[in-house]
Amino acid sequence: MDHQEVLELLPAYADQELGIVETLEIQRHLEGCADCQREYAAQRIVSARFKKGAAYFEAPAYLTQRIIDALPQDAASASVWHFNWGISWRHAGAALATMLALAWSVGLYLNLPSDQDKLTDEVVASHVRSLQVDHLSDVVSTDQHTVKPWFNGKLNFSPPVVDLASQGFPLIGGRLDYLGGRPVAALIYRHAQHPINLYIWPTTDRDVAPQLQNRQGYHMVRWTWDGMNYWTVSDLAGKDLEQFAGMVRSMVRQ
Repeated sequence: MDHQEVLELLPAYADQELGIVETLEIQRHLEGCADCQREYAAQRIVSARFKKGAAYFEAPAYLTQRIIDALPQDAASASVWHFNWGISWRHAGAALATMLALAWSVGLYLNLPSDQDKLTDEVVASHVRSLQVDHLSDVVSTDQHTVKPWFNGKLNFSPPVVDLASQGFPLIGGRLDYLGGRPVAALIYRHAQHPINLYIWPTTDRDVAPQLQNRQGYHMVRWTWDGMNYWTVSDLAGKDLEQFAGMVRSMVRQ
């Protein structure tokens, strides 16, 4: 079952109107498709609202009595209990099913990746892509005075470019990239044959101290300083990448 088929069947799936085979196929698809998870959560909310406002027919007292009178006397007294409690349990079951569906939908929504998680994945994907297609640099140079001017007219900001060759992290070039829905500067450094991508773009967020994290086997350090976001990623050891980030911060703040 492909993505479009799942989308078309989600309303029926939300109302539990599908067979077991289709239900299992959609469940498997939902586990790995964020778009369908969001659509399913919306369908469940709509379905729950309709059920909440649905009218239920209550049998009038005279009809209830006629049914009981028509039953054998031995079953009449037991039938009253079953009839009344059957209605109560029916309503309770419907309410419980609605509550569980809403809770499941909210759980799906809360488990969706945050904007920060999406950006982290974008940064890692950009780093990996630059290695796979051998496109680390648009401008190849170890001279910061060559790399920095190259960005003029290509971005609406001027990225700080620092020279760390004497510290063992030589600059090897720069390129344009695209993260979080906007163009960014990517500066490329190297340490012991390990390429390092340093992404820089403007922000209105407050200053944030460096934070080390690991994603898909790559180490990342991100921080915010003086109106700029800095994200650096590499397969370097975490302590080495933190050292690199610390040197960049020191040079930029001078």
